[in-house]
Formats: sequence, structure tokens, C-alpha cells
Amino acid sequence: MIAFLTDDLTVEDVELLQGEIQGWEEVESVTYFSKAEALDEFRELFADQPALIEVVEEDPSTLPASLRIRPFEAGDYSSITNRLVSMAGVREVSAAEEAIDALVTRSNSMRTFAVTVSIVLGAAAVILIANTIRMAIYARRDEIGIMKLVGAGNWFVRIPFLLEGVIEGLAGALLAVIVVGFAHPSIVQMLSTVADPEAIDVPIRFLVQQSLLVLSFGAITGLLGSAFGMWGFLRD
Repeated sequence: MIAFLTDDLTVEDVELLQGEIQGWEEVESVTYFSKAEALDEFRELFADQPALIEVVEEDPSTLPASLRIRPFEAGDYSSITNRLVSMAGVREVSAAEEAIDALVTRSNSMRTFAVTVSIVLGAAAVILIANTIRMAIYARRDEIGIMKLVGAGNWFVRIPFLLEGVIEGLAGALLAVIVVGFAHPSIVQMLSTVADPEAIDVPIRFLVQQSLLVLSFGAITGLLGSAFGMWGFLRD
């Protein structure tokens, strides 16, 4: 988003305006672009139109200074725009509304698809682990019977199967984390040929957080699978 400033603002006014906008909870960063920087950017954007550049260079004041605003969430642009247009010193606010709306719609669709796939795969993993635990219980039915005869309680018998389910879930999640960890650099390098590397770069902190989330999801899935697998078995 670009907020074009009026020419009557002093340096102090611009700093106060920038600080106020930076304090909004929807705003991630605010960058000031002077008239000189705007002229350099104009020359770069219209390098193939020298006649147009000459016209602007004759009167550089036609290019106003501006504040470049990056929101935390793309969908917040509308509320930010509404606040900017009412601020003193702001001449005009420009934002690619159609492109942003399309991006938000596409992002929401992808998020919904990802959640749906996660639920389906999670349910499949629970059923698979449950069946594995049931088979393990059936295969060890004689040992379980002997343990009960000598006084072992149900939870004493159940805990190893619960741990087995958790280990199986963690193993599957760890495999996914390892695959993504090794494949991530190659994917970024491949996409960098068709997109801005900074735009597709994923911070390491984000990868670590998501990896821990996947591992937790795997452990919970394994625990649920083993619990369902023992349903109807090992009762008092």
C-alpha cells in the first residue's frame, strides 16, 4: 500500500505520521520514500519510455513523497486504507484492491483445502494405527491373558500399546519433517527462477514451529489411534 503525502509536510511531520501508522496493530512496517527515491523508481519502471521520463524530470515535484505500508495480513488493507484517507497530510492512498482480494480469496481456498486434507489424512492415520494396535493385541492375547492371571491391571497392559501408537505417530510425523527439511532448499531454488527469492523464502523459525506442530499432531494422532484400537479390549 502506498500513501502519497502532501508537499507541505516537514520532516518532523513525516516522522510523526510514520510513527503513528507503525503503531497500528494491522501494520507490519512503514517505509518512507522521498521525492528523489520516487524519481529513481519512476526511471526504473519506465526505462523503456524515455520521453515520459524527460517530461517528469522537467518537473520532479509531480512525484510526491510517500509511505510504503506493509500489513501483517493482506485482508487488512481495507481498514488501513479507511484510516489513512482521513489523516492530515495524506494526499491519496493507492492499493491494488483487485489483486489483493484475489490473493486473499485464493489463500483462503488453499487454507480450507489444506485443513480438509489434514483432517482426512489424520483420520486415515488414526484408523491405520487403530488397526495395527488391534492386530498387536490379538497377536499377544496369550501373553495378555497370562499377565492378567498374575494380577496385572488393565492400565498396566494398556500403557505399552498407547506408547506404541504414540511412537508410530511420531515416526510418521518425523519422516514428513525430514522430507520437508531436505526438500525445502531445492524447492526454493527451483521457484527462485520464476519468482522473487525474498517473496518465497520461508524463515527457519517458521519451519521449526511448523515442525513441532506436525510432531505434536503425529503424537496425538498415534495416541488416539491406539485408544480406538483398544476400544472394546482390555476391559475390566
